[in-house]
Amino acid sequence: MTQAASPARTVILTVDDDPGVSRAVARDLRRRYGEEHRIVRAESGDAALDALRELKLRGDQVAVILADYRMPQMDGIEFLEQAIDVFPGARRVLLTAYADTNAAIDAINVIDLDHYLLKPWDPPEEKLYPVVDDLLDAWRVSDYKPVGACKVVGHRWSARSSGVREFLARNQVPYRWYSSDTPEGERLLKAAGQDGQRLPLVITPEGTPLVEPDDHDIAAHVGLATTPTSEFYDLVVIGGGPAGLGSAVYGASEGLRTVLVERSATGGQAGQSSRIENYLGFPDGVSGAQLTDRARRQAAKFGAEILTAREVTGLEVTGASRTIRFSDGSSISAHAVILATGVSYRQLDAPGLDDLTGCGVFYGSALTEAAACQGHDVYIVGGANSAGQAAMYLARGAKSVTILVRGASLAASMSHYLIEQIENAPNITVRPGTVVESAHGGDHLEQLTLRDVESGHTELVDAQWLFVFIGAAPLTGWLDGTVLRDGRGFIMAGPDMTPDGQPPRGWELDRPPYHLETNVPGVFVAGDARAESAKRVASAVGEGAMAVMLVHRYLEQS
Repeated sequence: MTQAASPARTVILTVDDDPGVSRAVARDLRRRYGEEHRIVRAESGDAALDALRELKLRGDQVAVILADYRMPQMDGIEFLEQAIDVFPGARRVLLTAYADTNAAIDAINVIDLDHYLLKPWDPPEEKLYPVVDDLLDAWRVSDYKPVGACKVVGHRWSARSSGVREFLARNQVPYRWYSSDTPEGERLLKAAGQDGQRLPLVITPEGTPLVEPDDHDIAAHVGLATTPTSEFYDLVVIGGGPAGLGSAVYGASEGLRTVLVERSATGGQAGQSSRIENYLGFPDGVSGAQLTDRARRQAAKFGAEILTAREVTGLEVTGASRTIRFSDGSSISAHAVILATGVSYRQLDAPGLDDLTGCGVFYGSALTEAAACQGHDVYIVGGANSAGQAAMYLARGAKSVTILVRGASLAASMSHYLIEQIENAPNITVRPGTVVESAHGGDHLEQLTLRDVESGHTELVDAQWLFVFIGAAPLTGWLDGTVLRDGRGFIMAGPDMTPDGQPPRGWELDRPPYHLETNVPGVFVAGDARAESAKRVASAVGEGAMAVMLVHRYLEQS
């Protein structure tokens, strides 16, 4: 009789640059917790981060992390700040000397530190074990729930298969990919009673097979909230990009019953960025996924609800309330609404691109495809920061990266620091005055026809990958007839609606609209969807916070 494998033990990790102290901490922890937990120790922040990443890849769970404060190259606070991104649910302890207690107290706010321990901790029965016992108990009953990985079976060159992978990745849902023509992929299809004609197949951690599921169906089966818990809120935030997340954080933290509604995945365009290097407070840069994950956890910490894969189709004014209607016919209402719907990349109008979208042609960074670009020729269309960030990221493994820009140079729309990095990258080429004339390929992209804007000369080039970052199309069509927009669809607000000093048509209040308020009282706009916005992450977050301040002002006077 074969004995079932025992479940993997959760991990307690300790890091201290002093080998003697490191061994002592591990020894004391192993003595008390070794039977139920695996004790992992490291002697530097970098080594500990490598260990955490390896544990993450293997699917292990880390319950508690203990880090010494005084370490060279990377102190304990810096290490724990990065460790949060790998295992956000792990409880965090700082080991410190009496002289460093002020730094430890400050770290409670900086990295949400759970506890700090003074060295030495002898006897451990009195000074170490009670603390770790409490942290393990808190970890077991916390909202953090270790989840198994989904299995996704699909075709390599399938637009919907790619879309499912991107949806799961951007929502931080672990998954494993299996091509439908591999032995394991075929085994999974057979187990689900499928012949491979309907793909993708998503198998949830509980073993439920989902055939050709839409995003809402996937979200409902993998633990993402899709249904509101109430019919009425103080504030509804529509859109989960930097502006929407900023609104949710500040709204919930200031006592408003707040719900954020996102149609796909939180983060918006910023969430797809491989590296944001000009955002305040991150001198070494931060990925869009990291920034998004932190903001989402922060909003949830303050009590904001976050609904995923819910499409909003209408806004109605019913007396003092504002009603939001969803595509399935349901609705929620609130005292106030913040529109933070952001923008989407415009579709590139060239023959062949529509048929190859998701099959070598992608709009946005599609970071889940980056690994497959190794050793290939990659083309990027666009000259703004998002295009530059993607070029630098993809250039790490691609044979070559070519940036196609309609204008004369990158200087018109890209930050100087990115232009310098691109100029110094040996495998990145910028081709100004060049556009994509057409795309060619069977089941995936194989070639592009490029055209010189000035001369009209065309050139056929081999290309397996094309990433498009052009223009900004606001996602505001559903507001037609309700909220005032400019000729391009961007939402008008505040002084932009009153250039002659007169209130907008239909405005019934005896005050002018607030700075971010639309022509509908109590409905505000923040971020890229606003007309004449700055199109930067920092400004979007700032507008999200400002909009909440104006919501309070509106509610006080209503």
